[in-house]
Amino acid sequence: MEMKILLAAINAKYIHSNLAVYSLRAYAVQERKEYRESVGIAEYTINQQVDEILMDLHARHPDVLCFSCYLWNIVYVEQLVREIGKVLPKTEIWLGGPEVSCHARKVLERLPQVRGVMCGEGEETFLELADYYHGKVQSLREIDGIVYACPRNQDFAVNSPRSVMDLNRVPFVYAPNISGCSDPDDLVLSKKERMPDQDFPSAEDPMENFRNRILYYESSRGCPFSCSYCLSSIDKCLRFRSLHTVKKELQFFIDREVPQVKFVDRTFNCRHDHAFAIWSYLAEHDRGKTNFHFEVAADLLNEEELRLIASMRPGLIQLEIGVQSTNQYTLREIRRTMDFGKVSLAVRRIHSLGNVHQHLDLIAGLPFEDLKSFQKSFQDVYALHPEQLQLGFLKVLKGSYMEEQAECYQLLYQDRPPFEVLSTRWLSYADVIRLKGVEEMVEVYYNSGQFVHTMELLEKAFPDAFTMYDRLSGYYEKKRLRGISHSRIRRYEILLDFAAEWDPARKEEYRELLTYDLYLRENVKNRPAFAGEPRVAKEEEAAFYEREALERRYLQGYELYDKRQLRKMTHLERVKNELLLFDYQNRSLLTNQAAVYRIQASDILSLRYDQ
Repeated sequence: MEMKILLAAINAKYIHSNLAVYSLRAYAVQERKEYRESVGIAEYTINQQVDEILMDLHARHPDVLCFSCYLWNIVYVEQLVREIGKVLPKTEIWLGGPEVSCHARKVLERLPQVRGVMCGEGEETFLELADYYHGKVQSLREIDGIVYACPRNQDFAVNSPRSVMDLNRVPFVYAPNISGCSDPDDLVLSKKERMPDQDFPSAEDPMENFRNRILYYESSRGCPFSCSYCLSSIDKCLRFRSLHTVKKELQFFIDREVPQVKFVDRTFNCRHDHAFAIWSYLAEHDRGKTNFHFEVAADLLNEEELRLIASMRPGLIQLEIGVQSTNQYTLREIRRTMDFGKVSLAVRRIHSLGNVHQHLDLIAGLPFEDLKSFQKSFQDVYALHPEQLQLGFLKVLKGSYMEEQAECYQLLYQDRPPFEVLSTRWLSYADVIRLKGVEEMVEVYYNSGQFVHTMELLEKAFPDAFTMYDRLSGYYEKKRLRGISHSRIRRYEILLDFAAEWDPARKEEYRELLTYDLYLRENVKNRPAFAGEPRVAKEEEAAFYEREALERRYLQGYELYDKRQLRKMTHLERVKNELLLFDYQNRSLLTNQAAVYRIQASDILSLRYDQ
C-alpha cells in the first residue's frame, strides 16, 4: 500500500504561501521521483475553524503528517495536534520550523502526540525521513537533525545536528524544471516538461496554486549579523544561490507577470556583487508588472547601488529597512551593527527619487530604551518620511540571546505566542500600553497613506509627531473610540473633531485638507458630511467637462469617453481657492494617489466667459 506523507502549512492569511513546505516537497521529488504521488501539500489559514481543518486532514488520512511551525501559527498547530492524535491515532506527526527547532525536547514533552521534531534546515532531513517511512532508511538514528520520542524507554533521542546544504541543490518550487535550464529560451515549458502534480489544481500550470498570492523567494540563507532578538543570528553559515540560477528563476516571475515577489533573504544586500547583479537584471528585464520586495541594510547601500535604484521604474522594487532603535547604547547591547547617519542619507536620497516604497521598522522594549529614548528613535525615523513606519514590539523568541538575558533586563513577556514584551527595567507596562496606542494611530493615520496632507498640517500644532500621535491616541481613549471597527469616512470625521478641539483656529483648513486627502484616494460620489457643501458650482463643472471632452487639455488616455463619462471617472474640487482635477486612471504606483491637475486661471476665466 502507498505510504502517504502530508506537509501541512497554516498561514496567517490566504494571500500568503508557505515556501518551506513547497521547498521540502520539491527537493524530495527531485531526489526521489517515486515520491511525487506519495508526498503531498495542504495549506490552510489561522482564520479557518480548527474543526474544518481537522475534518480535511481526516479525509486525507495521511500515514505521516508534518507541520510547519511559526510564531503566528504554533498555538493553532498545537490545538490540531492534540485532536489529530484522537481521530488519527496511527498517523505519525512531525513538526519543523523556527518555533520548535530550538526547544525540541520541551515540545515533545508538551505534546506526546508528536513523534519527533525536524530541527533547522529541512530539505535533506525531510527526504531522509520520507526514506525511513518508505523503508529505505532502517532507523531514525541514521537521520541527522531530528529529536524524537523513543516509546520503548520513554525518553527522547537527540541526533547530531544537520550540516547546512548547498543552496543551489534546492529546486525552484514554482516550476521545478526551471533550475535545470541552460538557456533563458528554455523557460517556456512544453506540456511534456510541465510536472503533473497532485498538489496543483492544474497540471497544465504549476503556478495555478499561487494565483492571487504573494510569492516568496530566497537567493541566500543565513545572516552575517548577530542581533540578540533574532533567530537568524544563530545560523552563521551565510550561503548564496548562484546568480546564473537566480536570473533564470526571476525571469520566470517576470514572464508570468507575477504581481509581487518577496525575497526572504535576511539581509539581501550584505554582499554587494550579489545584490547589484540581481537588481541590474531586474532593471534590464522589467516588463512593468512585477514588484520585488527586499529586506536591506540601508547603511550598506553604496553609490553604485543607489544610482541603479534611481534608474528603476517606480514600483519595481520596495525596501524594508530594520532600524529598530537609534539609541547607541541599545544598538550595542543587542549586538546590532548600524550606522544611522548612513541609513538617513540613503533613505532620504531614495525618498527624493519618488520611485521606491520604503518600509522602516522600530522595536519597542529593547534594553536601555525607555519611553523618552523610544520617542527620540521614533522622531529620528519619522523625520525620514518613509512610506511606512512599522512600530513593533519586542518578541522574546525561544533560543535567542534575548531570551537568555531576560532576567538581567528584568524582561517580562507573554507566556503565549508571540511572546511579546510586557515590561523591562526601562519600560513599564503602562508605557507599553501607551506605545500600543501610538502604534494604532500611526497605522491608521500614517501608514494608510490616506491623511498625508492633513497630518502634515496637524503636526505643526504639536511639539513633535510622536506627541501628536500620543495625544490622538488619548483622544480615542477619552471618547471611547478604541476597539471599534470604524469606517474610512468615520476616521476622517474623528480626525477633524480632534484637530478642531486641539487647534480650533484652523478647523476650516483641516476640513479642506481632509477633503483633499479623501479625493486623492477615492472618487467618492456621495460627498461626506464633514466635507461641507461642494465648492465647485454645477454650471462650472458642466462647462469644464464639455470643453475637456472637445479639447483634451488635461486628461490623457480618456479619448474614448464622452463628457458624462469623464465627469463620472474624475473629480473637480476647489482647495485653497485653486480648482483641482483628480485623475483616477493615472495613479502613483507608490502611494496609489490620483494624479492632480491645477486648472489654469486662464481656463477658469474662459469657462466663466463661455457660460
